Amino acid sequence: MQDTEYIHPEPNTKNYQRMMEEIIALNRSVEKKPRLLLHSCCAPCSSAVLSELAEDFKITLFYYNPNISTEEEFLHRASELKRLVYEMKLDTKGVDILVPPYDHGEFIEIARGHERDPERGERCHRCYRQRLEKTAAQMLLSEKEGIKYDYFCTTLTLSPLKSAEILNRIGEETAAKYGVRFLPSDFKKKGGYQRSILLSKEYNLYRQNFCGCEFSR
Repeated sequence: MQDTEYIHPEPNTKNYQRMMEEIIALNRSVEKKPRLLLHSCCAPCSSAVLSELAEDFKITLFYYNPNISTEEEFLHRASELKRLVYEMKLDTKGVDILVPPYDHGEFIEIARGHERDPERGERCHRCYRQRLEKTAAQMLLSEKEGIKYDYFCTTLTLSPLKSAEILNRIGEETAAKYGVRFLPSDFKKKGGYQRSILLSKEYNLYRQNFCGCEFSR
């Protein structure tokens, strides 16, 4: 994972939500749905994102989150994600889930020296990059196994505590590095975060009160 300069979070340099909508509109003229490898941080964030994208993409949720501080918490969130997909009946629309093995040491390695960084500081940026690079790498691995994804994306832009500018900048850099396509997004726009709260209540989802790592806690 490469080191990059600190990305100041605001203001957004582009309208990422509009960019995504334009890509979706173009793809609607194509008979076959494009495949999307969607990095998922948790069920609550995924709920609103899936409600927005499931009709336009064949989605695989990629639950890669080595930042989560305990295996128990990691598995609990993964279980909630699987339950959400089942109860929203999205499995009947081609949505599936890929859960890599839990390895918190991967996160500790990239966080070393940044344990005291403030929230939304460089440690968080490194964490975002780790997860997005792993998602892009999974696209290449899947292609070797006969599954070709057209785009990758992340649910992380739904959170009002995370900057769409940072996440999209990292996503664009990662796409260029791996030679794949990144789907820009700002899922918090147009009431996305509020929709996730309503869906979380509807499906009685576990809503964690920290991002995942021991430092954010």
